[in-house]
Amino acid sequence: MNKSTSDLKKGSGVIGRAGSKSSEKVEGRKRTTLQAQRFCGGFNDCMSMGSIVSNNHQPHQPHQHHHHQLTSKLEQQVGDLEREVQKQKELQIMYRKRMERTQDYLRYCLQVAQENGFLDLIIHGKDAPQSNIMNASTNSPQTPTPLHHHKNSDLSAVTLQAKLNGWYIAQDEIEFKEKIGHGSTAEIYKGTWRGLDVAVKCIRPDFFETNENGVSFFAQEVETLSRQRHRLVLQLMGACLDPPDHAWVVTEFLTTTLKDWLHGPGNRRNKAERAFPLPPLEDRLAKALEIAQAMQYLHEQSPKLIHRDLKPSNIFLDDAMHVRIADFGHARFLSDKEMALTGTYVYMGPEIAMEVVEENLRPRLPDDDDGRLEELLDLIRLSWNGDASIRPSFANITGMLKKLLKRLIY
Repeated sequence: MNKSTSDLKKGSGVIGRAGSKSSEKVEGRKRTTLQAQRFCGGFNDCMSMGSIVSNNHQPHQPHQHHHHQLTSKLEQQVGDLEREVQKQKELQIMYRKRMERTQDYLRYCLQVAQENGFLDLIIHGKDAPQSNIMNASTNSPQTPTPLHHHKNSDLSAVTLQAKLNGWYIAQDEIEFKEKIGHGSTAEIYKGTWRGLDVAVKCIRPDFFETNENGVSFFAQEVETLSRQRHRLVLQLMGACLDPPDHAWVVTEFLTTTLKDWLHGPGNRRNKAERAFPLPPLEDRLAKALEIAQAMQYLHEQSPKLIHRDLKPSNIFLDDAMHVRIADFGHARFLSDKEMALTGTYVYMGPEIAMEVVEENLRPRLPDDDDGRLEELLDLIRLSWNGDASIRPSFANITGMLKKLLKRLIY
């Protein structure tokens, strides 16, 4: 009995432990299932949320198109404003120059009024002596005021500048010598001024008679030359500003032109034959470099100065064979966006001009047998390209010529 009871207790313990283990396994499975369900539910939620987020971030095509249109419109408005600002700057430069000329002219008028005795009448309304007014009406012999001075404010302003800065030359100060050249509008003489040998460019009277703007053109040439301060630009000594008979531009005296140096004096009848060989390539490149430096100086002024008639006969050489850019009769101040026609090509035959523009007519370039001229020939072709945007600036030409010359010499 005791043994049976003991065995029964043992069996019950075994069964209890087995049941407990079975219950633990069932509970473990339930927990695993519940965790899996929770995980799957969370994963599904993440997937659904990701889908929502993804859908929310898809590009909205109409909105993007509207944004692009708005950006393009703003860019166009900015471009229009920039162009308007540039236009206003150019107008400001132009009106500033006009104001300066007007101020100079007013100072000149006040100076004439003071010298003739009726300045008080202008300023204070006082009566000036009748004798002074009569003298003024017949022109004071000390200060002649020709009629054309009053008709052209440009010439009056330049005359005042010349007197104030000491380069006004009276007609009796020049001693004329032999004639040394001529152009389409002027004769050029050798002369003496205050002990110096000078070149005197005398504008022909018929230029003023046949050209209603002739006086303004003359004043512009003198004023332009008076502003230049460069060792490779012809130096103005002074001017006689009394057109039409005494319109003289007085400069340093130089006799040799680049044309003479390259081809010999005078005009060759047979262009194919030379009286003597060309100067060495290194010397020609040195002259080209100096010309480029002078033109860079002119073009980098503000506003830029365009020569418009650059050619060998308008370039002089001094005693040391350095160049001088001369003849600013066709020169003009231009803004960056303006373009200029040339002076010489105005007189070119239309059939030649058409060939240059439409048929790409260009001078024949020499053969480059040894490869020394390749870069120079490329520079020449770039410089006469029909597309102005492709042509190099004189600043770039200066840099290229320096490198070429250095390579040839060393």
